[in-house]
Amino acid sequence: MAGRTVRKRNRSRIVGAAAVAACAALVLSACGSTKDDVASGGKGGDGKGKVGVILPLLTSPFWQSYNDYVPKMATSEGVDALKTVNSNSDPSQQITDINNQLNQGVKGLVVAPLDSAAISAGLDQAERKGVPVVAVDVAPEKGKVAMVVRANNVAYGEKACDYLGQQVKTGKVVQIMGDLASVNGRERSQAFRDCAKKKYPGLKVLEIPAKWESDTAASKLDTLLNANPDIKGIYMQAGGVYLAPTLQTLKSKGMLKKAGEKGHIAIVSNDGIPQEFAAIRKGQIDATVSQPADAYAKYGMYYIKAAMQGKTFKPGPTDHDSEIVKLPSGILEDQLPAPLVTKDNVDDPKLWGNTVK
Repeated sequence: MAGRTVRKRNRSRIVGAAAVAACAALVLSACGSTKDDVASGGKGGDGKGKVGVILPLLTSPFWQSYNDYVPKMATSEGVDALKTVNSNSDPSQQITDINNQLNQGVKGLVVAPLDSAAISAGLDQAERKGVPVVAVDVAPEKGKVAMVVRANNVAYGEKACDYLGQQVKTGKVVQIMGDLASVNGRERSQAFRDCAKKKYPGLKVLEIPAKWESDTAASKLDTLLNANPDIKGIYMQAGGVYLAPTLQTLKSKGMLKKAGEKGHIAIVSNDGIPQEFAAIRKGQIDATVSQPADAYAKYGMYYIKAAMQGKTFKPGPTDHDSEIVKLPSGILEDQLPAPLVTKDNVDDPKLWGNTVK
């Protein structure tokens, strides 16, 4: 996700807690997440206690990387995080996972929601027990969370649209969409659609609802290409699950041409995983939007500790090149930067995808 390597702070839990406490007392912008809008709110605590971390799935390289970052960032932020729990792409299981963590007596939860609406049942349970929650990657439609840590998903769709619009000019392009039960899938899809209609009227957008499922993406893309062999561009909303099946489907039809070769299909993705970078270097795909897996883990831990200490935040710019915004639901969201990666900057060592294997 992020085009910046998060600076690690090697300090103990006690030192970390003291620094945060000092920051709250002095309201110094360099200590807080916003430049001058950190405030104390609710019942203050010491930020101690077990924190549960719930993943949506582990079949995607993106979430595998996030999972690897969690214990490292928990240590650097002075958070006592339990071993992560995988909800395995099942929204109902995710609610069960939340309840199980609450029954274990956790003092905070960091959750990556699978379903923006269904997650409210788990959030309500946490609120009843007085346990703060930070949502990562997906914003809930309702329910109480201390903060949403997420990149701007509307920008994802717009960046992909602009890239394909400049490469293709006219013709058919397809967007392989995520789960439309998730705000991420809806925002990326609508943003791409709206951008193409407004800025690139020569594009004809075809759509594949794939629900973040590799097999669904492969079978529906195969069917679509049979009926539309003249496709000129593809937008994959999640390279972690769509990259391999898309490349394999194109290869099986003799349609996987390298960038610069006649018949090359321009492809832009989302995630910023090492596999996408390798595909860019090979000329198999052209670009991806790098989601900050490292920063998701870092600021998920930062905000849950702040919430456990009773701190609140206000909309405004932060000290880590992002901006906290208030969503229509009233929830606050820290929108982290997510750069476009092409052959021109794919080897940038600051990209998190270049720091993992």
